[in-house]
Amino acid sequence: MANIQERRSKDGKLISYSIRVHRGRGPDGKQLKPWTATFEVSPTWTEKSAKKKAEAFAATFEKECREGVTTDSRQKFGPYCEYVINLKEQLGTVKHSTISSYRDLAARINPAIGHIRLKDLRADHLNDLYTALSQKGTRKGEARAAAKIDLAAQLKARKITRVSVAKGSGLSERIVSAAVKGDSVSMEAARAVSDALGLKLEDAFMVKGDDRPLSAKTVLEHHRLISTVLDQAEKEGLVPFNVARKAMLPKAQQKEVNYFQPEQVAAIRDALELEPIKWRTLVHMLLITGARRGEILGLKWDKVFFEENKVQICNNVLYRSERGVYEDTPKTSTSGRFIALPAETMQLLRQYRAWQNEERLRLGEYYDYQGFVFSQDNGKPMHPDSVTSWLSKFSKRHSLPHVNPHAFRHTMASMLYFNGVDSVSISKRLGHSKVSTTTDIYAHVIAAADQKSADILADIFLKKA
Repeated sequence: MANIQERRSKDGKLISYSIRVHRGRGPDGKQLKPWTATFEVSPTWTEKSAKKKAEAFAATFEKECREGVTTDSRQKFGPYCEYVINLKEQLGTVKHSTISSYRDLAARINPAIGHIRLKDLRADHLNDLYTALSQKGTRKGEARAAAKIDLAAQLKARKITRVSVAKGSGLSERIVSAAVKGDSVSMEAARAVSDALGLKLEDAFMVKGDDRPLSAKTVLEHHRLISTVLDQAEKEGLVPFNVARKAMLPKAQQKEVNYFQPEQVAAIRDALELEPIKWRTLVHMLLITGARRGEILGLKWDKVFFEENKVQICNNVLYRSERGVYEDTPKTSTSGRFIALPAETMQLLRQYRAWQNEERLRLGEYYDYQGFVFSQDNGKPMHPDSVTSWLSKFSKRHSLPHVNPHAFRHTMASMLYFNGVDSVSISKRLGHSKVSTTTDIYAHVIAAADQKSADILADIFLKKA
């Protein structure tokens, strides 16, 4: 039964009734916040009449709550958004990286609509938010800093090592090294390095803000979180429908994928012959498997099947600032897969494994073997960004076009399309959850491959000898 409480003014006059309906417990076992409503009392009513009207309203309100059709709630979007994110985290229905992303998105959403009651939220509120996110200056507050003095010389003069700075500040050695080299780092990292050197931030670093607008794709990510939150509110009977469905969304343009031409692949392969076997093998695997960066770093030797010429993708190495480098399952439920490899790749893996075993023996106790095919020098999992960083330097070192890990994934898929492989087979190799995902991403590649087929047919059937 609904709980009804009187509300009176300072002079004792009855002004309203607060009505609460118990909701029970959620899937996580915690007590859910009750449904609430306020029944305003007209100054012309007697208290006896007001009480009867309030009781009748409470009975109707409780019935609507139980049937899931009530639209009255004092719950505001901001707190409810946090409740939904926490609920998903507790139930384990989404990955840690997604939860972190949700909280980053909510930090931009809540200043605009977090104070609005769920029942009062309208499509025009969301339209205004999406328009604001698309304006210049949205990224303000995400300033980056780059050293404007020789930090390496400063460390040397003070007899401070990068390792000691990392330990003292809680930063990774990779971030400290990036700052010392003059790469752009976060404000948090810049302050920590400045403090370690006893310097003022403004004396050691040049700070630059980012006033670019958010991309349509990023704005749509904000929309998807809002829609997820309102879907839950609809299920719990807090709103009659998800108002996000009525919002006007920006149109995200499908970018053409970046892939290498055969002659570029040949140049990359030639350059790799001059590089250490670890990186030669790692880049080779990126190209041949088409796997994601984290999937390659998550590969372990017990998932390399030499007799069957294949590997099993079932692990992923990721990084989040609040968690560090960690292991997780692949991106989607269908991302776990077996990938067939050519004999040449298996032979390279054998050579690389022999080298790695020699390194383990040489390093002894320093090497913490965890089964990874590709690891840090001490055997621990690699930071995903270390692959991107190495490839960037590799491309500059050999005067190659910009090389990034995902370009190899696109290159593999594109070459398969140009050689007549069907979308279903390519989708399975890539680990996409739907074939339509593959065809959407590679639409222009498919069109180019089809034109190539038409040209071949014209050469065969239509041109005279």
